[in-house]
Amino acid sequence: MRVWAVRHGESEYNLLRLCNDDPAQPVHLTARGRAQAAAAAERLAVSPVDAVYASPLPRARETAAIIAARIGAAVTVDARLADIRSGCEGRPVAEYQAAIAHDPLHARPNGSESLLDHRDRVAGFLAWLKEQSHAGVILVCHEETLRVLRSEAEDIPPADAVDLAFANGEIYAFAT
Repeated sequence: MRVWAVRHGESEYNLLRLCNDDPAQPVHLTARGRAQAAAAAERLAVSPVDAVYASPLPRARETAAIIAARIGAAVTVDARLADIRSGCEGRPVAEYQAAIAHDPLHARPNGSESLLDHRDRVAGFLAWLKEQSHAGVILVCHEETLRVLRSEAEDIPPADAVDLAFANGEIYAFAT
């Protein structure tokens, strides 16, 4: 199966450098984010895709809707693709990074999800996905989720995946 994982377009909180992992918070795409989603949709339009899965966070659902409309597919929301539960909702990303700096893989600020917890959740989705009969899928998710996907696809140890970076609207393709 071919997988195209897309980081959501730029959001309002990306501009403010704030954490958002609560799907109930109305954190939406900016105009630039919608343009990034449209550009990703154009690049993916020629791909043999039969399913689109998205994180439940609004910025990911909005990105997925733009992509799905272009390729003529429905979007299935799956909570396993959600961003890491940081314990810092609405707080500066720098605050979250400082809270995990002493142990990036295991730290759980404010009772949140550690990077390894997040990895297990996303790996569970990937294992489930491999059992499906898709020829190709698009996953619309978040930078931290993309780190896990790339780490799994390329057998990168978790500690080495911590600093992998993905731009808004970036597409990471791999096979399962």
